[in-house]
Amino acid sequence: MCVTEMSSLAMASSLGHPFALPSSSRPYVRRRRKFRTKPLRVALVEARPRPTVPVIDRDATTNRNSELQINGSVTAGEISVLSCRDRTDDMQAEARAMARAANASVYSPALLATKYGSRPIKVLRRALEIFTGLGSFAINLWLDQLNGLANRNRRLRAVELRQTFTRLGPTFVKIGQGLSTRPDLCPPEYLEELSELQDALPTFPDIEAFSCIERELGRPLDSIFSAISASPIAAASLGQVYKAQLKYSGQLVAVKVQRPAIEEAIGLDFYLIRGLGFLINKYVDIITSDAIALIDEFARRVYQELNYVQEGQNARRFRKLYANKEDVLVPDIFWDYTSGKVLTMEWIEGVKLNEQDTIERQGLKVLDLVNTGIQCSLRQLLEYGYFHADPHPGNLLATPEGKLAFLDFGMMSETPEEARLAIIGHVVHLVNRDYEAMARDYYALDFLAPDVDVSPIVPALRNFFDDALTLTVSELNFKTIVDGLGAVLYQFPFNVPAYYALILRSLTVLEGLALYADPNFKVLAASYPYFAKRLLTDPNPYLRDALIELLFKDGRFRWNRLENLLVQGKKDRDFSAKDALQPVLKLLLGQDGEPLRVLVVKEAVRVTEAIFFGTLLESYNSMPAFMRTVIANGNMTGPFITSIAEQESMMELRAQVFRIWELLRSSENFDPALLQPILQVLQQPEARSLGGRVFGGITQRLAARLLQQVLRSPTPSTLSTSIS
Repeated sequence: MCVTEMSSLAMASSLGHPFALPSSSRPYVRRRRKFRTKPLRVALVEARPRPTVPVIDRDATTNRNSELQINGSVTAGEISVLSCRDRTDDMQAEARAMARAANASVYSPALLATKYGSRPIKVLRRALEIFTGLGSFAINLWLDQLNGLANRNRRLRAVELRQTFTRLGPTFVKIGQGLSTRPDLCPPEYLEELSELQDALPTFPDIEAFSCIERELGRPLDSIFSAISASPIAAASLGQVYKAQLKYSGQLVAVKVQRPAIEEAIGLDFYLIRGLGFLINKYVDIITSDAIALIDEFARRVYQELNYVQEGQNARRFRKLYANKEDVLVPDIFWDYTSGKVLTMEWIEGVKLNEQDTIERQGLKVLDLVNTGIQCSLRQLLEYGYFHADPHPGNLLATPEGKLAFLDFGMMSETPEEARLAIIGHVVHLVNRDYEAMARDYYALDFLAPDVDVSPIVPALRNFFDDALTLTVSELNFKTIVDGLGAVLYQFPFNVPAYYALILRSLTVLEGLALYADPNFKVLAASYPYFAKRLLTDPNPYLRDALIELLFKDGRFRWNRLENLLVQGKKDRDFSAKDALQPVLKLLLGQDGEPLRVLVVKEAVRVTEAIFFGTLLESYNSMPAFMRTVIANGNMTGPFITSIAEQESMMELRAQVFRIWELLRSSENFDPALLQPILQVLQQPEARSLGGRVFGGITQRLAARLLQQVLRSPTPSTLSTSIS
């Protein structure tokens, strides 16, 4: 078969053309380069017509249920038994995959030191290679600046940097991938060139990839796939991906095969980088974080990426947590065709998130997809604590249906529960400008040891955030906050945990993607609805206290804060008015709620007074002029007349309360029936006592106003002026 025929056949495969991989004596034909090798016993040839095989649902592990539903009706009990059997089979297949990956490499600094400590020549050669590659680029960049050619040669230098990273191997490709999503750090030419490092890297020979599949899975290629692409459809830092069709079901899958000898290359690089970390810890005072700890954490993540069974388990866990969202798609894993160096997962059609023109031609909006990614990431970081730590454009696809598909689950991380709550509390303290509380948050975030005095940190936080918070939330840039906090962190004995560094990477990558489409996009503004929803609806005691702290100040309830939280919280599709009401009542009527009850009684009296008098004033102002004159002259409303300033305050509070009620009532999932549990709660003795205190407070206020009016005895002219 000639190269043209193979290309046509590969094209036909994506369109559903029947093709197969039977045993054959035909020689394997390379598409890109020639090399000497023995003919491969598996070739890509067109198959004879065969019966159509039903494609399995993406949520199923086998196609048994699909076949039954196609061939005849079955009872719910039979489907349940089959589903249970499928889950059992899937667990057994996963166990077999884990057995195949039993010898996967694990990061061990001690083993690397033993291995490379006795090979100084190899280490020196690699160090010189890195120094020469990066040094040559730095010198050329310096000469361009010196000769005034920096702008003219920018594209040339961007290509040179991409080629340098590619030559230096997977470790530096990872660095390039991170830079490719930072328009705030790199000019457009660099972003464009470095983005090729995401999935357009040089490939390794296909014959080695196919041999690896057979060796790892212990089966001939043609017994697994009815077809496989003649060459990789993508090549990443650690492996390359083929498109294939499973023989047993006809399911289209992506098959990722690990690069040969990659453990050797990465191990040597991390040995050198770790040595650099020792020097940084010892001689560079400006970096207060433990460089070795950060390097070790990153190295462990990369080594986990080398174990494709671990990646498959990560994908399954991620899918279980987040794939139930209607706008998020996570591919399923096929354990029977997965090992430590081969990963077979569901094929997903889509476009990389940084290909804005292509996405918009499909009628989709990049910012909508990025916002989906941000909301999903916030849930990852702050709700479940399990998050995708490498969301570059090559790992995020826009599907034709408008869903956001996550790929590549090699680099994942977890946020401790205490830190998740502390991050939300930190945002509350930031909004309140409570810098003492912000400084104390760093204990819970594990930034500071318990014996560190935070009092010197407070002025530094105040100096930075007082300037930053002159901007609105919609104007705040995530990078501005990160850079400002970084400047504070450098001045004090902070130790940035590894999970926090990965959180920053994840959010800055998403903000970088958004900046492609809209230079004015702000991650913090897009994130605020989620924070508002969590504060209003989460029953966690820490978050309930944070909400009370946000809403009450100096014994007064800040209705504008509640209104703003509701406005923002409603933008989150998971917001529930029911959830926003009942946890607050439980806190209010609980054993520890007395301090809050004192504040609520005081505020309830104020609100009742505002609604009562505001309604009277509104009715009075709607009367004809002659009736207002008669009522005023007769002093019939004497107890209800206040100063103009107080009247305006009452009317504004009344309007604000009505707006808040309308916000709750207009929620998509609002149901008047949700008030029934509240009424039941109000029947409790504590609630009746609270109601009595409110009624008593209102009565006292009315009596005080009546007494004040009697003693003041205003004239009719004063009465008319104050009301109108």
